[in-house]
Amino acid sequence: MTTSNAGGVKPAAPAPPVPHPLEQLSADEVRRAAEAVRRYAAAAGMGTLRYNTVMLREPPKRYQLAFERGAAPRPPRVAEVVLVLPQSAGVAEALVRLALPPAAGEASPLGPPPPPASVALLLWRKLEGVHPLTSPEDNSEAEVIMKASPQLRAAVAARYGLSEADIDEQLVCDTWACHNAPRHLAGRRLMQGFLYLKLRGGHDNEYAHPLDLTPIVDLNSREVVHMDAYDRPCAVHRGTDAAGHNYARSLVDTAVRPWRDDVKPLHVVQPEGPSFRLEGPVLSWQRWRLLLGFNGREGLVLHNVTYTDPLVPPGAPPPPGPGRVRRVLHRASLVEMAVPYGDPHVPYIRKCALDVGDYGFGLCANSLELGCDCLGTITYMDAVVNNAKGEAVVIRKAVCIHEEDAGIMWKHWDCRTGASEVRRSRRLVVSQVSTFMNYEYAMYWYLYQDGTIHFELKLTGILSTSVCPDGEPAAAAPFGVRVAPGVNATVHQHFFCMRLDPAIDDEEGGRHVVVAEVEAVPLPPGGEGPMANPHGNGFRMVETELTRVKAAARNHNFNTARHWSMKNPFSLNPISGCPVSYRLLPAASPALMSAPDSLVARRAVFAGRQLWVTPHADGQRYPAGEHVVQSEACMGLGVWTAQDAPLLGADPVVWYSFGVTHAPRVEDFPVMPVEVCGFSLKPDGFFAGNPAVDLPPATDPASREELGGGGGAAGGTAGGGACCALPKSKL
Repeated sequence: MTTSNAGGVKPAAPAPPVPHPLEQLSADEVRRAAEAVRRYAAAAGMGTLRYNTVMLREPPKRYQLAFERGAAPRPPRVAEVVLVLPQSAGVAEALVRLALPPAAGEASPLGPPPPPASVALLLWRKLEGVHPLTSPEDNSEAEVIMKASPQLRAAVAARYGLSEADIDEQLVCDTWACHNAPRHLAGRRLMQGFLYLKLRGGHDNEYAHPLDLTPIVDLNSREVVHMDAYDRPCAVHRGTDAAGHNYARSLVDTAVRPWRDDVKPLHVVQPEGPSFRLEGPVLSWQRWRLLLGFNGREGLVLHNVTYTDPLVPPGAPPPPGPGRVRRVLHRASLVEMAVPYGDPHVPYIRKCALDVGDYGFGLCANSLELGCDCLGTITYMDAVVNNAKGEAVVIRKAVCIHEEDAGIMWKHWDCRTGASEVRRSRRLVVSQVSTFMNYEYAMYWYLYQDGTIHFELKLTGILSTSVCPDGEPAAAAPFGVRVAPGVNATVHQHFFCMRLDPAIDDEEGGRHVVVAEVEAVPLPPGGEGPMANPHGNGFRMVETELTRVKAAARNHNFNTARHWSMKNPFSLNPISGCPVSYRLLPAASPALMSAPDSLVARRAVFAGRQLWVTPHADGQRYPAGEHVVQSEACMGLGVWTAQDAPLLGADPVVWYSFGVTHAPRVEDFPVMPVEVCGFSLKPDGFFAGNPAVDLPPATDPASREELGGGGGAAGGTAGGGACCALPKSKL
């Protein structure tokens, strides 16, 4: 039956959907939270506020799990607001309970919302002795303060002969949070600047023209309060070949270096569309299902990662639908970084960034571009953050979702029958890219059809350069390499820390998960009994459960194939009889080069080990602490691991640290090819066999054979039996 609006009454607008409790704040929620805080501050006579971050305060884990089981009402939406109070140079934190949309959302599969309530301020507290992260607006304003400083302008003019107009047009300041600040500036909210010149307009590569001056500004008093410089000015290279150090298409001299003409198009085409669906924040792809979150601090967050297993354990009743929904991760995100530089001289002793806590991986997210950042059939997710006025800022296309071919998943050619079976692998890619002044960090989560998860970081952008002292020979740069005339790039390290909350087959969100270390151990030669090793070839894998926090602070050992198992002793594999588990497989990662008693090591305790395990606690979110700007010690893992708490039955959280030592190359300039690092999570006894054995046989009809001369297509495209054909002898 159909209805009509014959009476001319305007139909009611559909009510907005009820947000998932873990979904990022909407633009309207950011606005309402900021307004609630503004009203409270005005009533208390606090003057103008500067909003640092406005983001979702996630529900307590036990409450969220109870809600998902239908054993508790929907958690309230709570905004966490961090503020700078310019009038008193103070910092405050507020929690705001947000009203949910009206009850039209009761059809939600997550259950009805509680009755709507007005926005309510739940908490207001002043924070003593800390500085919140430096937002994009803080960084922009710091540069404005520096360039307007009479002291700095006079120094630049005197040392480099720049006119007032030149300073306005050419001088740029890369602003950094101030690690290892001068003692006399303790307690002030600071930013430091590394100075460069853009000699050929706005698109010129300033990192080819560094200066030797390093000012420090007080963001609250809005003035330059300190400045360092080399003993004598250093020359800025202005020669004609300096133009060769550009990468922007408008400044690349194609007469000298023409664009390549041998790159033919390569298209990613899915004629029937993608295999994934994004419904609100919930992403489904084949047997994977997860919820995408986002906030200004961490950026992209994965929640409730599950895999639907079509195989039923012996004796178990068949589940409704396509199979058993099995938990893998409760939550996963990149929670901190540390980037210390190796030059031990002033001002470079202050060059260490904890980028996630200093600037916010989400606040610095890029808007991604179709056809270059992401190829194929793409779905994007916008991100919602805030500005200093408390207004919502929508970063369009901040998260890219697509699928791509990943080579062969598995193959076997039977040499007796001549039969060949091969299946290609496909992976779902969820990515985000963030820019911190000179550097780009591209984050990729890969989900595979066999249950594997891989996390990858690609480091690119431009080296943070420094001017070499006059007279220093090019080959004698002591802490790096000469990458352009008069320009040094310093050796440095990048450490990344992940917070992984495993939930391996555990409806209680991972409460019963046990983390164990597994490695290969050779048997002693000789001996008797089942462990006898008369021929010296014997070795086995030995597992050691990590049952207390201090014993769980571990480093990798590639000589013994060391990895870590996250297992559920209450869920046994029907084939092996062992607990189901996922392996955390490390990749190569360096040791921290800073001394153990250095400020770098004291702040970034997480970088000293690859693995840490702690009992779950809702307030333990960031391994270097809640507020790391200008910190003097670790306020996270260094504190949490001091008590050596037990881990069995404690809902363990895994903190995995990895990274690279970047010894710059000339080839890294003027813009850097990607450096790649990461890790994998691989099922180990989680399934009753290869979960990808059911991938259907397929041959890509668009593939074609190209003749060896490269002159054109061969006689045909892929045939229906090509993947199962008998290989032809080459004899």
